[in-house]
Amino acid sequence: MYGFPKYAKEAAKIAAAGGRIAVGSHGNLQGIGYQFELWGLTMGGMKPADVLRAATMVGAHAIGHEKDLGSIEAGKLADLQILDRNPLENIRNSNTVHFVMKNGRLYEAATLDEIWPRQRKLPTTQWWMAPERQ
Repeated sequence: MYGFPKYAKEAAKIAAAGGRIAVGSHGNLQGIGYQFELWGLTMGGMKPADVLRAATMVGAHAIGHEKDLGSIEAGKLADLQILDRNPLENIRNSNTVHFVMKNGRLYEAATLDEIWPRQRKLPTTQWWMAPERQ
């Protein structure tokens, strides 16, 4: 039997008691592994708001960067994801990324083309030979 539901249930108990649960991924399955971690925590009863807190504020605190990361506040770095659907309604909406903001630049998530403050297509790399980019 896969043990994650049991671990997620214990994580939910810890979070409900005021403990800190953070989200992490090993980088395998680029991008989706982290989503699986988010979604998996709800299997144990954590509410989506608590899961998002674990992925942002608690995670920033865990690595000692809560003064710079983890929440939207004046003076903090603001790398953001803009979603098409609300993850508070369903945590699986966390993968509906439409735009990404990094270092003050806005990118279209599907193509990573920069759309603000300048408009610039993502340069083609030697290992990426998508027909629409050639």
